[in-house]
This record gives sequence, C-alpha cells and structure tokens, in this order.
Amino acid sequence: MNIAVIGSGYVGLVAGACLAEMGNEVMLVDIDQKKVDLLNSGKVPIYEPGLEETLKKNKKKITFTTDIKAAIEKSLAIFIAVGTPPGKNHEADLSAVKAVAKTIGQHMNGYKVIIDKSTVPVGTADLVAKIIKENQTTPVEFDVVSNPEFLREGEAINDFLVPDRIVVGCSTEKAKKTLEDLYKGIARTDRPILFCDVRSAEMIKYASNAMLATRISFMNEIAQLCEKLGADVKMVAKGMGLDSRIGPRFLQAGVGYGGSCFPKDVQALLQTMRQNGVPGTILQAVEAVNAEQKQSLLPKIKNLVPQLKGKRVAVWGLAFKPKTDDMREAPSLVVIEQLLKEGACVVAYDPEAEAVAKKLLPSIEYAQDPYETLKGADCLVIVTEWNAFRDLDKQKMKRLMNSPVIVDGRNVYEPGEMREHGFSYIGVGR
Repeated sequence: MNIAVIGSGYVGLVAGACLAEMGNEVMLVDIDQKKVDLLNSGKVPIYEPGLEETLKKNKKKITFTTDIKAAIEKSLAIFIAVGTPPGKNHEADLSAVKAVAKTIGQHMNGYKVIIDKSTVPVGTADLVAKIIKENQTTPVEFDVVSNPEFLREGEAINDFLVPDRIVVGCSTEKAKKTLEDLYKGIARTDRPILFCDVRSAEMIKYASNAMLATRISFMNEIAQLCEKLGADVKMVAKGMGLDSRIGPRFLQAGVGYGGSCFPKDVQALLQTMRQNGVPGTILQAVEAVNAEQKQSLLPKIKNLVPQLKGKRVAVWGLAFKPKTDDMREAPSLVVIEQLLKEGACVVAYDPEAEAVAKKLLPSIEYAQDPYETLKGADCLVIVTEWNAFRDLDKQKMKRLMNSPVIVDGRNVYEPGEMREHGFSYIGVGR
C-alpha cells in the first residue's frame, strides 16, 4: 500500500519505519527541511531503541520529503502524526492537525483514508473531515479514521509491530477494509483489531493513558503510607500484581510520572471533562499526587544531608524513564531545581539524555559515566532506573563518594543490601 505519514516526530518516525517494515511504500513528510535532510543522511533526531536500524533496513521503501502535495496524491492512506502539545488551558493544541487537514483537502486527487494517529480530543475526526470538505476544489470521496497509538518510549518498535490491540474507529466498510488490509499482517487472535465508532476510538486513547497514570499515582500514595507504617511497597505491589484482576504493570512507586503522554493527556482529558460539566475528581487527584511526588525526594535528601549548601550531589538519570532521551515533564527537572535552590552543586549522568538536558539544565555539571558522577559526592540521588545502574561495584561507589549516602527515587537497589555495604540509604515506600 502507498502510505503518507505527515509529521516526522516520535510517533511519525516510528509509524513510518514500522509501516515500511510491514511491506508498504511510505512517504514521510515534514515541514522542517533540516530534519528531512538529516533523515535522508541516515541520522535520526531522537533516541529510540531499534528505530535507526529499522529505518536503515527499509530505506528503499521510505522517502523523506517536504513535498506534502506529492505524498497526498500518491497515497491511499494518509496518517496524521503531527504534534498536539498542551494549549494555554491544557487542552490539546490542534493547530498542526487543522493545517494538515486543510492541505489534504486542497490536494486530494481520489479516494483517501485519512488516519488520525496523533493523540487528539474526542470529536477531532469530525473536525478534520469538515476542514477537508471545506478545502476541496472539487468533491472527492474520503474517510477519516481514528487509529490511536499506544507506543511506550523505549519499546515503540515492538509495541507497533507486536501490539496488545489495534484500535480503529471508522464509519464505513470501505475504510474498515483498508485498515484490515493494512494491519492483517500483525493482527493475531490474542492481539486483534478492535473496530468501533470513531469517537470511542478517540476516547480509548485518553482513557487508557489516564488509567495508567492513575495506577502510578495510586501506588505513590500507597508508598507514602508504607513509609509511615513500616511496610515495603515493592512487596505490596508484588502481592497486588498477582491478582489477575489487577496485574503487575504500572504498580511501581517512584518519583512520579513524566514524558510526552501522561501529563498532557491527563490534563487534556480533564479539560474536556470540565468543558462538558464533568468534575474529573479522580484525575485532579492523580495530577496532584504526581506533582507532590516530584517534590518528595528533597525531604528524603535533607533527612540524610541536612545542610545542602555547598554540598556535591550526584544525580543518576535525567530522562523521564529509561531507554529514551525524552525529558518532557521529567521528574529530574524538579529535583535538580530544588537542589540548586538549596545551594547544592549538581553533577549528573544519563546514558542518552545529556544533549537534551544541557539545553534545559545548562548550569549543572555532566559526567561521562556513573562512577565519574560519584567522585567527591556527598549524596547520590537516583531519578531514572536505567539498567546500567543496577549492577555496579558497590564498594567502588562507596570509595568514590565523600559520604556514602543514597536517595533512591526508583527503588533500583534493595535497602538491606545497600546498608550492608555501608550506605545510608532511603528508597520510596520501603
């Protein structure tokens, strides 16, 4: 199938690479000529495991271009994968989606299936269809489909090619058949294509992310209670996760969620609720708990290092989660800002996010590996649970530090083991 993917951000690049891997001819469009030139040179502007390799493997099936007219005219399926960042009231900013819809209408030369891949509010497919119709020079048949993405940063290639489910909201048999043909190679009995109405598909995306965010905030509140009562949140999560009605995923306590999806999608869904007279009490609490959790490490740090002014604090992990360089809404930004306000000298290490971090945190030091970060440190703060941190030489860590103090915001280590090694150690909910 000839496919256009409009937008070469995170979702667009992953979708384009995977659609080509599935055997399709893909035109990946962006308005940024520098980004297109970079992609045509074989380089990828973001870090995502397997993405660069998948793009290289399928380079004969992918064209990177700024020529949106040619992409629209050539393609049967057109994916809209542009950004929908938060607006001033936390509603999704649809300006890029609207601009793409207008351009599609202007250049349609035959039947097309327009597929909303961007995360958009309920009702956006209707808006896209309206804009396309208004901008057609002559009436041309088309369908607008909602096909939300469920990609985890760090696992996106696998999530696209081996999905839990493929959600498709459509209103005609013609569109349904097109999407069936597109996805039949990766659909299975245990990971089906779920066909539904368009608005339900749009809601499924927001409701899914809001539920996952709710689980995280719920466990962070349970972690606070565990600290008061002497329970271990890791054992609590394990016991809960063994209940088949609950399951083990997204029950890990820590320093809060961040990234490109949960913060903006929870806020956007809340704004939609308010606009429709729904209080959104639970999601307001989810947001509040997450904001509190990002503030929760400083009291733990000051418990072990009461006077931070002039102290050297090592920070492991800057990205909001492992296996990505994404720092949007990252808890590290809040933690480091607090440390700097206390007068601490911060030196940080992240395996992938340093280049992004330097633009956001230009006043801190950066180390080349975890051990270098620890030299002369009065405290280590772990903010992101990269696997590279798990099996380091504990005695070497202790020797490098000025004081063997660790505040573990992701429960990377076992408290008893670290205390046996001579560390003063505090985790989350343990």
